[in-house]
Amino acid sequence: MNQKYYEEAKLFPKWTKVMKEEIRALETNKTWEVTDLPPNKTAIDCKWVYKIKRRANGEIERYKARLVVKGYNYMETYSPMARLTTVRVILVVVVVFYCHLEQLDVNNAFLDGDL
Repeated sequence: MNQKYYEEAKLFPKWTKVMKEEIRALETNKTWEVTDLPPNKTAIDCKWVYKIKRRANGEIERYKARLVVKGYNYMETYSPMARLTTVRVILVVVVVFYCHLEQLDVNNAFLDGDL
């Protein structure tokens, strides 16, 4: 689903819920601030990108909606991942030094955001 389907997506409660969550996360992270454009400048438009995440058995896990700047493909956006060897080293350190290990999943993160 891409922007031309916004009119359709807004009719379904599951999609409107995730769109509201996305807007709330963007506001909470102070991703933007409303301001006046300088003279002779045009605002960059944005669009909604929709995706259904599925489990291995095909069952729907969750609906995702992202507000992205037009001209950028959400599916091709860089997402940093840890190398498997790095994860293994961390696990070895945890075992050797009897450390406590927890997992953290960040729902909505920005490179320049405050943590």
